[in-house]
Amino acid sequence: TIVSFFDMRSPWYKSVSSVFGLRPRIRGLLFFVVGVVALVTIIAPLTSNSYDASSTASTLVPNIYSNYRRIKEQAAVDYLDLRSLSLGASLKEFPLCGKERESYVPCYNVTGNLLAGLQEGDELDRHCEFEREKERCVVRPPRDYKIPLRWPLGRDIIWSGNVKITKDQFLSSGTVTTRLMLLEENQITFHSEDGLVFDGVKDYARQIAEMIGLGSDTEFAQAGVRTVLDIGCGFGSFGAHLVSLKLMPICIAEYEASGSQVQLALERGLPAMIGNFFSKQLPYPALSFDMVHCAQCGTTWDIKDAMLLLEVDRVLKPGGYFVLTSPTNKAQGNLPESKKTSISTRVDELSKKICWSLTAQQDETFLWQKTADSGCYSSRSQSSIPLCKDGDSVPYYHPLVPCISGTTSLKPEEFFEDTQVWRSALKNYWSLLTPLIFSDHPKRPGDEDPLPPFNMIRNVMDMNARFGNLNSALLDEGKSAWVMNVVPVNARNTLPIILDRGFAGVLHDWCEPFPTYPRTYDMLHANELLTHLSSERCSLMDLFLEMDRILRPEGWVVISDKLGVIEMARALASRVRWEARVIDLQDGSDQRLLVCQKPFLKK
Repeated sequence: TIVSFFDMRSPWYKSVSSVFGLRPRIRGLLFFVVGVVALVTIIAPLTSNSYDASSTASTLVPNIYSNYRRIKEQAAVDYLDLRSLSLGASLKEFPLCGKERESYVPCYNVTGNLLAGLQEGDELDRHCEFEREKERCVVRPPRDYKIPLRWPLGRDIIWSGNVKITKDQFLSSGTVTTRLMLLEENQITFHSEDGLVFDGVKDYARQIAEMIGLGSDTEFAQAGVRTVLDIGCGFGSFGAHLVSLKLMPICIAEYEASGSQVQLALERGLPAMIGNFFSKQLPYPALSFDMVHCAQCGTTWDIKDAMLLLEVDRVLKPGGYFVLTSPTNKAQGNLPESKKTSISTRVDELSKKICWSLTAQQDETFLWQKTADSGCYSSRSQSSIPLCKDGDSVPYYHPLVPCISGTTSLKPEEFFEDTQVWRSALKNYWSLLTPLIFSDHPKRPGDEDPLPPFNMIRNVMDMNARFGNLNSALLDEGKSAWVMNVVPVNARNTLPIILDRGFAGVLHDWCEPFPTYPRTYDMLHANELLTHLSSERCSLMDLFLEMDRILRPEGWVVISDKLGVIEMARALASRVRWEARVIDLQDGSDQRLLVCQKPFLKK
């Protein structure tokens, strides 16, 4: 019976071809699913007894995401749904999740990680391999959720019901934060930057500029500082100021079940993502950022043989700056008083071993600069920390490595030619999208006369960014949006080019959930991502549920791909309740656009 599925003369094959066309990649995806079903069906009787016997003894340990049983069930469900689609049957909508999933972030389960035996900070890191299998369902917004205010007003005022923070957490968040934020009924208000210095952020930025040798913070870009990795960014005040200077800060902070720095920063329309480096590398390539900033970020830099500081060195560009603001009179640790030293002193001692120099110090702020002279590394003593070799810096959540990155960088040769091609292609269909997405008065489904804030597009994710040319198109059009440029891990690594252009970006495996909170992006763009993933182990249904999780209500999804893939995507979009329409580019190709809008599912 399995062989008959592949018979090109069979009615089943012809019905599939009528929907998906005779395109090898799409046909290959379907055949791959069928093949997995056949394989696990054959293997099942041979392995199920031993598996069941061992699973009983480990019920407290989280299920391994990639175990055989999940693959079998997943492949069977995906195959049946695809076959139903090929036969013209309508697919059922996914059920709505319960209240406990409103703020759910996959892959961050400290309790489960501890049960799995992880410790020494590793339990705080991202671990998708221990993710428990959960029901497929659509995550609903909280009862008090409201559409964010239009930028830039949304930078300074957010709805308190949109973020998970308690009044106690707000009041205990520190003196700086309480000066920055005001909790009023259903709103959290951040002080505006329009007036005089309100909390020291402007003075603080100007101080850093002066320590570099600049006249003011408006000269950061001219000095080569465009991308800033802000570790433990608080609620984004420093990042908001950098954005006003047309710089690109990326906030990273560890996962927090409530009172999250990352969630509040994204709600304000500022670039941010969940990330820490207790035991694993950050998902950025070597030599990515012009500045790394830590203002009382809580990191103990000299633990694990200074591996955390080496990770900063890995992502810092030659000539880049590390800014550390920490009280000089606070010593940490349980050492005797005679041996206690401040954080800055210990960092300075370590910095000499990795070719950093302490450039300036003012008050509690210290500034180190990484050398741009490759000769420094060859002149160091034999006992110094070694340079990384090829393969040491594989930046997708691999273990930290005890080496430094040096001064070498890589740029694809075909970048400039490809940029021109993509700019032309994007302009051709961007004119089609603008009336739908960026109109001043777009009509919401079911609304006769929409009221402000209309449809705000601020946080954009390009899920298969290549060289970041969607980002360029947005800038060329003068849109007040920023883009998280995602490069799939199994695609060509063009992220160094994206970051070198001054854009935000990250590596990600789309077979896994993205490290962010629910409802954090206004628009998702995927150009040929589904075709790319057709050769991977990903479930496209899980991908659409993940896209729905991170998309805000009334947010947009734009998928560009071949006709057969678009038809399949339109069917999956209906399962997550998106309103969808297919746009023919009318250029003679089989490339189509699928433009979807997520509804606001009110309780």
